[in-house]
Parts: sequence; C-alpha cells; structure tokens
Amino acid sequence: MLRSAVKSLTLRRQFSFSVPSYLASVAEKNSAGALSAAAAHAHGPMRNDWSREEIQSIYDSPLLDLLYHGVSSKAIDAQPSILSHPHHAQVHRTNFNPREVQQCTLLSIKTGGCTEDCKYCPQSSRYKTSVKAQKILDSDEILYAAQRAKDAGSTRFCMGAAWRDLAGRKSNFNKILDHVKVIRSMGMEVCCTLGMLDEEQAKALKNAGLTAYNHNLDTSREFYPKIITTRTYDERLKTIDNAQKAGISVCSGGIIGLGEKEEDRVGLLHTLSTLSQHPESVPVNALLAVEGTPLENQEPVSVFEMVRMIATARIIMPKSMVRLSAGRVRFSVPEQALCFMAGANSIFTGDKLLTTPNNEVSDDRKMFDLLGLMPKPPNFQQGSEKVDLPVYQMPKCFKPKEAIANESSA
Repeated sequence: MLRSAVKSLTLRRQFSFSVPSYLASVAEKNSAGALSAAAAHAHGPMRNDWSREEIQSIYDSPLLDLLYHGVSSKAIDAQPSILSHPHHAQVHRTNFNPREVQQCTLLSIKTGGCTEDCKYCPQSSRYKTSVKAQKILDSDEILYAAQRAKDAGSTRFCMGAAWRDLAGRKSNFNKILDHVKVIRSMGMEVCCTLGMLDEEQAKALKNAGLTAYNHNLDTSREFYPKIITTRTYDERLKTIDNAQKAGISVCSGGIIGLGEKEEDRVGLLHTLSTLSQHPESVPVNALLAVEGTPLENQEPVSVFEMVRMIATARIIMPKSMVRLSAGRVRFSVPEQALCFMAGANSIFTGDKLLTTPNNEVSDDRKMFDLLGLMPKPPNFQQGSEKVDLPVYQMPKCFKPKEAIANESSA
C-alpha cells in the first residue's frame, strides 16, 4: 500500500513538471551552485552602461535572491575578485544606514485643470473625475503645511503643481521661488514638480535653494505613447538634463500597473540607470486606479512586483534613494517591510499624495516602531555645491507650532 502511494505521488510529480514553464526555466538557469544575476551584479562598480539584457537578468533572478542582494548591495571600485569571494553575499549595504528611511511630504499647491492627457491622472482636464480645478494655494497655507510636515518628522517637502510647463506663469513661479527659500530656511530639503523646465527656470530654482526636482519618466520609451501623447519622452529627458546641469538633484522614477509588460519595467530602469548621472532618488509607484480615468479598471499590482522593481533599482543604482511611493496605502506593514528589505529607503508621509490617499502619519509611526526604523536626517550635500543661503524671514502671517500651542494654552 505504501509503495502504491509513493508510486502515485511520483507520477503526479512527473506530470506536474512535464509541461515547460517559466518557473522551470528559471530553476534550470539557477541550478545549485549557479550564481544568479542579482548576486553577480550586486557588488560591482557604479555603472551608467547597463544593457537591457543585464537588467532583465537581474529582474528575473529568484525573488528571495533578488531581495537579499538588493538590501546588501553596495558600489565598489572595480575589483572583479570580490565576486569569487565565498562571503561576498554577506557584505551589507554601505551607501546608506539600512535602518534609516527618509520621510517626505508632497503637497499639491495647484490642483486639477491640467491640459495633459496622462491616462492615469485624475488631474487631467480631459477626464471626468472627482478632482476639480483649483487656483494655486495661498502662501501661508503652503508654509503652514511645510511646518506641519517638519513637525511630523518629514525632512523633505515637495510642492507639486498640475501644469504642463511654466510658460506664462512668471508671477506664480516667483512665488514658488520665495517658498523654496523660506522652506529651505526651515532646515528641510525642498523639492518641486512643476512640469517641464527650461535652463533658465532650472537655474532660478537652484539659486533659490531647491534641493531636488521631480520629473518621472513613468514607463519605458516603447510603452509611453500608450499612456501619454501630449508630452514626448525626450521632452521629459530634456527637463531632467536641464535640472542636472543647473546642479539640482533629480527625482525620477515611474509607475507600474499601467498595463505595461515586464520588459517595459526593465526599459524604464534601463533609461534611468544609463543617464549621465543616476537620479538622486527613484520613486517606484504602484498605480492607484481612479474612477473616471482611462485606467480606472486596471488591476492592482502585487507587493512582489514592487519588490522586483525596488531590488533591481537598488542593485543597478546603489547610491540612489529608492522611494516606496504611490500605492503604498494598499500594502500591509509586513508587505512594506519586504519593500524595505529589498532596498527601499524613502516614503511619502501624510494622508494624501497629491490627490490620492496615502498612509496616516500615526500608522507610519507605529510601523517605524515595529520595524525598528529611524527617520533619515536631511541631506543638503547633493546636486552641485550648495548655494550659501541667508536665513529668510518668515511671513508675518506664519506662526510655528510652538506659537500656536502657546496661544491655545493661554
């Protein structure tokens, strides 16, 4: 009877593996003793000459191997011998403290009414969504939000405006330059995402003290026209180039879950990792489908898809911050922990991310305590040598947290 059971089990095993599959091919390529692409590339020198094939092989590495080498990867000088060292996989990440996670806050200072046709975006005037066009926020509202973000633990404050570019917006742009100066004087990193920039606008932002400029590529060059037709891929790359030439750090990443294929995700990472300078930070967004947009019925991505993107980005751009961005609200604390283990070291905090929901600050504090994470201090030594800024006087209407507390207790 036992022999019969063993024979039956053997037949079932043979049957279940008789059909060729992706998993079987991966298992064959990564047989015992073979070095995965994640392991082979995790401790190499900083590079800007990655091939798509190399990145695809890293992305396709066994998930646990990819996760392990994502968190332990570090950039070294070209020393091929380290790859043959029996303990090379035990070398911990040295570019960042693995317990530190940057907390950023993103505020929509000009919401809705955008003329672009990005199919994922509820702020486009072309789609009927719950987002209504609004004027730019008053200065005191923006500065109060920055102070509240700092009080809550954020070290980077980002101002986002639903604009294609800054053409014809000189007055509003000058206001934003003033906001950059004031928020920088608070001791925070300052980021903006205002659409396309020309060289002079980039220089003006740098001189005002801007730390970083966000301009996402969204997806691969090949898939991009299926998502956006009102702005070209090369126009996005030109804005990134203008910001970097002005000495501003660049924050650039993309969104997964748009209907793209895995090779498109690899294509996005390939473009970012072959820029003349790697982005200072790489946000990895999971689409939050919004009713009324053309992508409202897209299925959400799994945490394992996020882990593959994060770990691959960490290996090929080891000195970049990798930000767990939009869509984080869908992931549990254990799932977010996987993303941190894969190499993510930055998040957006606050209950809203532009116009979509985000995790509550109180929930993030509990998560930090549970996982033993620490807030990452601000970093002002990025981009070109920072401009020495005077301490700008706060507007009279602005009151810091302490003053408000004193008034309420009086």
